[in-house]
Amino acid sequence: MQNIPLVDLKSQYQSIKPEIDRAIENIIANTRFIGGAELDAFEADFAKYQGVNYSVGVASGTGAIFLALRGLGIEAGDEIITTAHSFIATIEPVEEIGAIPVFVDIDPETYNIDVKQIEAKITDKTRAILPVHLYGQIANMDALMEIAKKHNLYVIEDAAQAHGAEYKGKRAGQWGDIATFSFYPGKNLGAYGDGGAIVTNNEDLAKRISQLRDHGRNGKYLHNVIGYGERLDTLQAAILHAKLPHLDGWNTKRREHAAYYTEMLKNHPKVKTPTIAENHLPIFHIYCIQVEGDRDAILNQLRENGVGAGIHYPIPIHLQPAMTHRGIPEGSFPVTEKVAKQIISLPIYAELTEEQRSYVVETLLDILA
Repeated sequence: MQNIPLVDLKSQYQSIKPEIDRAIENIIANTRFIGGAELDAFEADFAKYQGVNYSVGVASGTGAIFLALRGLGIEAGDEIITTAHSFIATIEPVEEIGAIPVFVDIDPETYNIDVKQIEAKITDKTRAILPVHLYGQIANMDALMEIAKKHNLYVIEDAAQAHGAEYKGKRAGQWGDIATFSFYPGKNLGAYGDGGAIVTNNEDLAKRISQLRDHGRNGKYLHNVIGYGERLDTLQAAILHAKLPHLDGWNTKRREHAAYYTEMLKNHPKVKTPTIAENHLPIFHIYCIQVEGDRDAILNQLRENGVGAGIHYPIPIHLQPAMTHRGIPEGSFPVTEKVAKQIISLPIYAELTEEQRSYVVETLLDILA
């Protein structure tokens, strides 16, 4: 029996160990742990990689959404349209500000927000649309941007899982007013701790968020606005900068592994493999299948046989205990709720070997037989 984790960060580290060790040693030797040239260099290169003018490193992906909302002037009582199928961090900042998340069901093929249902949710209180580029595939952004333009709404792209993903040749951040990224360790571009970034083509917005992340500072002890301690520390920036040149190669390997999984599983009557929408280049942060039968039993058997499978996400946001105050009953978003009961995430990372991925498929097929 093999032991295959959902994500193997040790293998990734070993593959670029000299570069990572050198980056860490330089920061420690220079004792410049906040700000500095290393942060500036990463921000500049990450902006270039995503194809935008500005990038601002922040302390987490959640913090990035919070600062994006603050930077756009979102206030208590404003409505933000988003998806119920995501990690709860998508809406935590919305709730923290006192704004109101307004959920939309998902497309049954891509699992991204169903753009056709957005307009029906727009009211005179709606200020922004917050799509999530789930599992590494960008949402249907041209149609979404058309709706946003028609109703004069901001668009905040939650790109926490979409580093390098493309739709019609454009990457996350090139579509909306602002995009937010997470560098949580398991992401395709992950730090060795928490980290995040916002990207935008709006210079004023980038400057505003740069100030907000650093206690509203304009000079060492001059604070123009009330801000927050939401900086990306220099050690994490240096690690991310060392990893960034490898990201395209890692994403390519993930697509290769995903193609293998799909080829081996696509004709099985009890398995639904991921759909790649037209004109999309996904990065497969997650390889998510749907299974017929007792999903939890299948998942447990995979784990018992050494396959570190997971679920992203088992409980829709509107049904989380923390969201009971919104009073959204079960059955409100049938596609989201159905998918949440059937999905399984299979191990996927650049360093996955042919032997490992074969074992994952063979184990799953044996369980489903």
